[in-house]
Amino acid sequence: MSDDLIRTLLEVPYVSKFGVRFERRGDELTGVLPYAEHLVGNPLVPALHGGAVGAFMEVVASGALLAAQPLMRLPKPIDVAVDYLRPARPQDVYARAVIGRSGSRVANVRVEAWQNRRDAPVATLHGHFLIKPVPADS
Repeated sequence: MSDDLIRTLLEVPYVSKFGVRFERRGDELTGVLPYAEHLVGNPLVPALHGGAVGAFMEVVASGALLAAQPLMRLPKPIDVAVDYLRPARPQDVYARAVIGRSGSRVANVRVEAWQNRRDAPVATLHGHFLIKPVPADS
């Protein structure tokens, strides 16, 4: 696992402002976006801002790629599609990523984010990321 790069990812200013953290449960890495009032996008509903939820899922995808294999640098998003399925209420959000394929240059990742129940996601992400694995002979 690229622990140094995961720390670097969590120290990126907007990521650290969100307070994102990772929890390892068995062989799965779960991202946590702790509720904070500045994340509310619509105070009338109230609901978390979609951009905050989308950015959080992108961070979880990057963290999963870093945890899955040694990389030389942080993954870079090539394209990301987010489906917002229901309002994210003013409470913590959790997310897990599944790496569909990770090649020598590009990785395909899916992320689901949920709040109370994992089987009721608030949003999903599908993305392609540019990666640079550590050479096998290193």
